[in-house]
Amino acid sequence: MAAKKVLITGIAGFVGSHLAELLLSKGYEVYGLSRPRSKMDHIESIINKLHLEDADLLDSHSLYATVSRIKPDYIFHLAAQSFVPTSWVSPSVTLEVNIIGSANLFEAVRQAKIDAVIQIACSSEEYGLVHPDEVPIKETNPLRPQSPYAVSKVAMDYLGYQYFCSYQMKIIRTRGFNHTGPRRGETFVTSNFAKQIAMIEKGKQEPVIYVGNLEAQRDWTDVRDMVRAYVLAVEKCEPGEVYNICVGKAVKAKDMLNLLLGKSKVRVTIKEDPSRMRPSDVPVLIGDNTKFCQKTGWIPEIPFEKTMEDLLNYWRERI
Repeated sequence: MAAKKVLITGIAGFVGSHLAELLLSKGYEVYGLSRPRSKMDHIESIINKLHLEDADLLDSHSLYATVSRIKPDYIFHLAAQSFVPTSWVSPSVTLEVNIIGSANLFEAVRQAKIDAVIQIACSSEEYGLVHPDEVPIKETNPLRPQSPYAVSKVAMDYLGYQYFCSYQMKIIRTRGFNHTGPRRGETFVTSNFAKQIAMIEKGKQEPVIYVGNLEAQRDWTDVRDMVRAYVLAVEKCEPGEVYNICVGKAVKAKDMLNLLLGKSKVRVTIKEDPSRMRPSDVPVLIGDNTKFCQKTGWIPEIPFEKTMEDLLNYWRERI
């Protein structure tokens, strides 16, 4: 029997690279969208096993041509402008990539008349302002987005629901809470702290860790557990439904930093950097994963301590 075909948007990114590795190990034929300016270092070791397609989410013609030719069985839609602070600086770019790009993908699938199962990577940031009596957050919680990025993800989320209702497209919406691990971009807080510590260890940065809001509490999942969840989503979840993917407990940014520092011998000063503070921040995001776990049997396997250790070692190898 021929291997099932998978198309990943954002294949060269942090999550996309881990997902591609997992799917290859399961025997899938893996295709990915790439652009000439895409950095390929995350997938360098597996690039000969992939089918990379030159297509852009904002170029509807190239997208349709690619989708109609490949005819994938599964599509994982991960490509996005995914850094919340950037969305404050470039809101229109964030909205265009995340909303128009998603609409173009859905249209390409619809016009190609293929029956693919599509997982769209929505976000816990959609919940935004969460009241104390609403934790842990269920999928039914009100959405109160607090950033242009969160607004773009709400729009993508509901666009997926609309295409399910209007055209019976098999779209599964996963609201992933924070996830991190090796290869996480250095602009994201866990990776940024790990890189700063690695730089200090090598004498390439003064012994000062620059921080933003250390009181924010986030529900962190290891990226390797997250991509296992994404595969289970397309295999077992119901189209049109939305599922939280998370561990179900929160860690303060301050405690995460202390955990990283505990894995190093460097002595540092912690200094607040005003440029790292957001115009409005979500104080706490803790998710309820009951719906997803009951549907798929997924259980997060990698402890947060191990995730942080692997992330710190990732940066130590690169500096």
